[in-house]
Amino acid sequence: MSITINIDKAREISHSIRRAARASEFAPLDAIIANQIPGQDPAQAEASRADIRSRHEAIQIQIDSAQTADDLKALVDGLKA
Repeated sequence: MSITINIDKAREISHSIRRAARASEFAPLDAIIANQIPGQDPAQAEASRADIRSRHEAIQIQIDSAQTADDLKALVDGLKA
């Protein structure tokens, strides 16, 4: 008996995991921007947000082009590191 993986569904799940990781990375920066925390530079926080967006755009492309579940697993595991 073999297990068949629906790669399209696996990509959707991987994107959900990526979005959750991105939101977690954004959270402290969003707090700086929204709350204007003294001693914290909102411009630097926004620059950091831009870096996170760029990195996640690249990961999104990699997820979309992944051909195997192992490729997707490696990408998702990289988000947790």
